[in-house]
Amino acid sequence: MMSDLKQYEETIAVYNSNLKGKTTPIYSWDFHNNFLDQVKNYYLDLNKLKTIASQNKWSSNNWDIKNSLKNQVIIVTDVKLQIVFASHNIVEMNGYLPREVIGKSPRMFQGEATNPVVSNEIRNALLDNKPFEKTIINYKKNGETYKCLIKGYPVFDIKGELSHYIAFEQAA
Repeated sequence: MMSDLKQYEETIAVYNSNLKGKTTPIYSWDFHNNFLDQVKNYYLDLNKLKTIASQNKWSSNNWDIKNSLKNQVIIVTDVKLQIVFASHNIVEMNGYLPREVIGKSPRMFQGEATNPVVSNEIRNALLDNKPFEKTIINYKKNGETYKCLIKGYPVFDIKGELSHYIAFEQAA
C-alpha cells in the first residue's frame, strides 16, 4: 500500500512538472495545489541534497533523507556555518522561506530566550566534529518562540575531510 502511494506521488510530480498549463477543478483548488506544491518541493529538495552530496563527494552515511524530508526540516551549512540549503518545509516550522536563510548563520533563529548553555554545547560539538541532539528555543520569523529539536552531524567527504554540517530539525 505504501509503495503504491509513493509511486503515485512520484508519478504525479513527474506528470505535473511536464505540464505547460496547470488547471484543476475550482472546488479542489486549495488542497490540490497544496498537495502538488508539497510533492514538487519534496523532489526539488531531494534533488538539491543529492547534488550537494555528489558535488562535494560526501562519504556514505546512514541518514534516511527521503523520510526525513517528509517529517523534518533539513538544513545544510558549509564549514563556516553559513546555510547552503534549507528544505522547503522550513516555512511551516518557523515562517522563513529557504531563500531567506541561505547565506546566513543558523544563529539567526536564536534570541534572548535561547539558552546560552545549550547553544555553547552545540557550538562545542561542531568544533569537535561530533554529532549532537539538543532541544533549543528558537524564534520564528514573526518573533514567536518555539522549541526546536535539532539532530546535527558533521559531514565528511570521501577523503575524510570536513565538508558540511547537516541538521534534522523539528518543532518539539
